[in-house]
Order: sequence, then C-alpha cells, then structure tokens
Amino acid sequence: MVERFLKQTHFTSVEDYNKNLEFIIPEHFNFAYDVMDEWARVWPDGLALLWTNDQGEEIRATFAQLKEQSDQAAAYLQSLGIGKGDPVMLILKRRYEWWLCMLALHKLGAVVIPATHMLTKHDIVYRNTRASVKAIICVDDDYVVSQIQQARDESPTVQQYIAIADHGKHIPDGFHDWQTEWKKVAPFAKPAVVNDNDDTMLMYFTSGTSGEPKMVAHSFLYALGHLTTGVFWHNLHQGSLHLTVADTGWGKAVWGKFYGQWFAGATVFVFDHEKFNADTLLRQMEKYRVTSFCAPPTIYRFMIREDLSKYDLSALEYCTTAGEALNPAVFDKFKEKTGISMMEGFGQTETTMTLGTFPWMKPKPGSMGMPNAQYCIELVKPDGTPCEDGEKGEIVIRVDEKSTPIGLFKEYYRDEEKTHEAWHDGLYHTGDMAWRDEDGYYWFEGRIDDVIKSSGYRIGPFEVESALMTHPAVVECAITGVPDDIRGMVVKATVVLGKEWKSKAGDELVKELQQHVKKETAPYKYPRIIEFVDELPKTISGKIRRVEIRKRDAQ
Repeated sequence: MVERFLKQTHFTSVEDYNKNLEFIIPEHFNFAYDVMDEWARVWPDGLALLWTNDQGEEIRATFAQLKEQSDQAAAYLQSLGIGKGDPVMLILKRRYEWWLCMLALHKLGAVVIPATHMLTKHDIVYRNTRASVKAIICVDDDYVVSQIQQARDESPTVQQYIAIADHGKHIPDGFHDWQTEWKKVAPFAKPAVVNDNDDTMLMYFTSGTSGEPKMVAHSFLYALGHLTTGVFWHNLHQGSLHLTVADTGWGKAVWGKFYGQWFAGATVFVFDHEKFNADTLLRQMEKYRVTSFCAPPTIYRFMIREDLSKYDLSALEYCTTAGEALNPAVFDKFKEKTGISMMEGFGQTETTMTLGTFPWMKPKPGSMGMPNAQYCIELVKPDGTPCEDGEKGEIVIRVDEKSTPIGLFKEYYRDEEKTHEAWHDGLYHTGDMAWRDEDGYYWFEGRIDDVIKSSGYRIGPFEVESALMTHPAVVECAITGVPDDIRGMVVKATVVLGKEWKSKAGDELVKELQQHVKKETAPYKYPRIIEFVDELPKTISGKIRRVEIRKRDAQ
C-alpha cells in the first residue's frame, strides 16, 4: 500500500530519509476509498480491527468487513441528509462504531468533528455554534445525552441526533436509534463528487491551557500526512498489532488508532474501558499479544510502578510515546524492565508528527528526536533569527508560498486573527520552545508562556520537572514561576506524591526534593517553593494547566 503514495518506501538513515522522502499525491485523495477500500480489494481477509472491552466482548473485523460496514453506515447517514461539507460531531468514547462513522463520513465528503465525552453543555453549545454542526452521533451515556439535550435549544444548526446504544436499550426521545436503523436503508451509492484535496475533512477543537478552544481545520491530505506516523515512527507492517492509548475525542486517536496504522496494513487493537488501570491494560497486552504500543509518558509512569515480570510481554516489539514530554527517568526504568527503548515523537493538533525518533536513529532519553522530513523545521529566537546549537528558541515550520506541507492544518476555522497570529511571514509558529544539540536532536523546554525568568536566567519548566521526576516520591509535578521582589520570579513546584510518600509530606521532604534537583540539574533551577497536592489542574484532554496554578498563586 505504501508504494502507492511514496516514491521510496524504505529508509536506512537520517540522511536517506531527509533526501528521499517524497509523496505521490493522488488528485482527489480520500483515505476511506484509496486506502481502506483498496486493502479490502487486495487483502480482504486481513485483520483490520480487533476491538474488546472490559466486559470481555470482542469484535474482529477484516478489511472486507470494514468496507461493507462503512458503506452501510455511509448509506444510513446519507439517508438522514448528511453529505459533502456537512459538519458532524462524534461523541462515541471507544465504541466500535466510531471507526465505522469516521470511514463513512470520509466516504460522504463530510467534515468529522471528534469530541470527548467529558464535554459540558457549555462546551457543546460552543462547538455546535462555532462549527455550525449539522448532526451529532453520540454514545447513549446518561451524562453525554443529558449535556446534549441541555444544549439543544441553543444549537439551531443541529438537525439530526443519533444515539448508539446496546441492542434493546431505550433510546432518548428525539434521537435516532443507530442499532435498529442503520442496516435498513438502501445500499450505498458513492457520491459523484466526494472531495478535492483542499476540502476540509476533519476539525478538532484544541484543548488549550488558556482561552476558548480553537477549531483546527484539516484537509483530506491530513490523513496522507500520517503515513509516516504509522509506517516509520511506529515502525508498523502487515501483521503488527498496534495499541495506542487514546480516547477517540482527541487528535492522538487518529495518530495511533486510524490513519497511519492502516497505511501499514497493521491491525488496530482497541481496548474499550471506563477507567484506566495499569494492571488491566498489561493483562490485555499479554492476552492479545500486542506487538506495538504507544502511550503518553503518564501511562508509562503507571506501568513501571507495576511488577512487569508478572506479565508475558514477549510479543512486544516496539514502543513509542508522545502527547507530553518524556522524562529520562521513565525511559530508563521502562528499558530496564522490558529491554525496549521508547521512541519519542512530537506534534500538535495542528500537525502530524513534526519531530520524532525513527527506527534508524538511536534514541536519546528525553529528546523528541529529529525533524520529520515532510516538514521544514527550524528554531528561532524572539527576534526571528535562527538559533545555534544549544540555544533555546521556538519550534517553527517554514511554509512555502506555493504549497503547504502535507499534514499541516489549513487554518483556525472562522478565526482569521488567530490564524495570522500563528502563521505569518512564511512560518507557522508552534508556540513550543526547544533547543537542538550538536547531533541534531531536539529537546523540549515548554510552552513559550511557561518559561520562567529568574535572576536573569531563562528556566524551562520541563528541565526542572525532569529532575524532580527522578525522585521516587514524585508521581506528577508542574513547574511554574512565582513573582519575587528580588529575583523577578522564583521557581515553584506543585507536586503529586506517590501513595507511600503522602504521609511524609512536610518540610523535610521539601528539603530532600530541593537537594535532589540541585544534584540532577544546575542548582539555580531548584524550586524554592514546593506545594504538595492531591492532583494537578488539567484540561479535559489531560494537559497540565500551569496557567491555573499561576492564577491561584497570584490570588
């Protein structure tokens, strides 16, 4: 499959990849038709999706079965008046039907808006009105349904409400019943015109750490941009069984549970569960013989607290991590227990993977890796001049006037001002700070707004967090700056302790952690203030809200 979209399909070095990565771009690329239906034609019996849940239910779907089911889903949605360009919001948790809806909406040329099940009425009204949502397809969950129902009167553009529930379960009033209706419509007829490459295929609302979410609009070529994610960064192939830990409401789901994996012909493994538990997850990996695994560092932190010798992970071949910066201590412990190096990657809702550690590279624990050759990545100072090796700067993507890199977003939908703030003078500004070492590896520093200026020093929160995380007492931490009359700002650590350490919270542990940081990094970076808390404030996507900590401290 990969040879249909790349001029060279195998790479042996950074130089080879940078020099020879070149996409073959079809005129009207549509992932559902050009990849999934093509797999159904050439490898109908290949296992595309293995879905299971915490009740022990299981679904195995081949590429041929997914084609048949996604065609039927497309016919059903078509019968409800959904077509080209119509925005449709999916709130489906990890239901099997999410994958059918994604493919079906692609086949119709509609605009998919995945959303988390944690949205409130306010969140739903905001999304419905900002994106002119035409239909909502949701899981029949009491909380989700109640929030949608409360939002109805303030959502005039929404014409169709569709609930997906287990057979026999009562469907809320005013909702279509997917289970009883979707197989009763006429066979699917492919629209005469589905999409152009520049049409909007997918929109995500960013879960920013401040301000209202922005609508990130991606074209149909965004899916093609994830070929490198699955085939090269995840290192997948036909026969791989890949598990990415991500809810379908977030961009990481299409990074790890959809596009790139199926370019490779791998099987997407889905574990549908209500609450994360490291032991349960490891048991699933053992039972189904998962070969490839991707999760944010937080998940790995919980995993290494288990006795990994109790689980048979002998099928596991490859592990990757993204979503937040990786602390070297977690990398080292996981490798010690499994023998596998985690390969880090970096990207945003606005992009596919922009930096990564690829199979032909030696990982450096804590480094994001090197630029993905499909993007022109640079580091710039506040005045726009390039950074030398070792200098901290903002990660930017250079954009040619005539073409946009495959995978980079189109715009912040209906927000020209925000689009121009981030994307001007031939550069897309990520807002993330990093530095580059002499070997070309990039090291994360934090968001521009999070950098602390103390006594003339610029201190990135991640470097202090990395030092703190090597202490066995610390499960999670957030570093922020607190105003100080003498130093301008001082470093503060907000710390979540492990269960066995909570009883020791006090002045002695504060001193111990401060001394620990002084040994692990430059002494001037140590946190002069340490606060112990039960949990950190986070966005609904799990990002730490340092801005909330700063506001609370200011008050």
